[in-house]
Amino acid sequence: MTVVDGVGVDTAAVDATISAMERGDAVIVQGGSSPGGKMEWTRRRLAAFNSELFYEERPRSRAGLEKQEIRSTSRVSGAGLRYLPVEHAGNQNCAKEEAEAVRLLVSEILDTGRTWIDREGVQRPIELDDILIVAPYNAQVFEVQELIPGAHVGTVDKFQGQEAPIVIYSMTTSSHSDAPRGMEFLYSANRLNVATSRAKCVCVIVASPRLFEAECRTPRQMQLANAFCRYVEMAIELPPL
Repeated sequence: MTVVDGVGVDTAAVDATISAMERGDAVIVQGGSSPGGKMEWTRRRLAAFNSELFYEERPRSRAGLEKQEIRSTSRVSGAGLRYLPVEHAGNQNCAKEEAEAVRLLVSEILDTGRTWIDREGVQRPIELDDILIVAPYNAQVFEVQELIPGAHVGTVDKFQGQEAPIVIYSMTTSSHSDAPRGMEFLYSANRLNVATSRAKCVCVIVASPRLFEAECRTPRQMQLANAFCRYVEMAIELPPL
């Protein structure tokens, strides 16, 4: 069970619906407004990212999940969705700029006072093993591995069924027109869903801002881009280091 800002997401249900998303059968739904104060609104909107955009159901709150959070003086703290924009151009399946940004972010997390509080309220230090780094292409995986030896880095297939307090997803490609396998692969709902649902506390997307300016010419392309644009809308943008 994974939490996004205090509300649980069933990762077993995530795995069971991945094939449907890849076929395009899953429905992407715009979430409506929710009652209550600002904090409740924020929690519901963040937690609803998986349940409302990928499934036709609302997330269910579970006792204790609201306790899970990252306590740190770094840019990564609290719980929920984060977005780190990194400017670059002409990159297809490898982005040194993003790999370096990920390295700096991981170093910042590990070098500052940081702890993770689990669903039982137990507090412990965050180690490198508590961070999963996802990339769409093997070339980017190798680039990050070179910069962060010993880190858990891989494509989506490697991390299905796994969870971690922090997940970092490096999207790598500079723009939709640079995508070597087209929008269907780069904007895969499967990959985005795995990345966000595997994070127990915080998910960080590291990406070129131009990826969220895709020119969509078909309803399918609009569906693919919508999930990523929705993520950025819900996420807290992190400042550059």
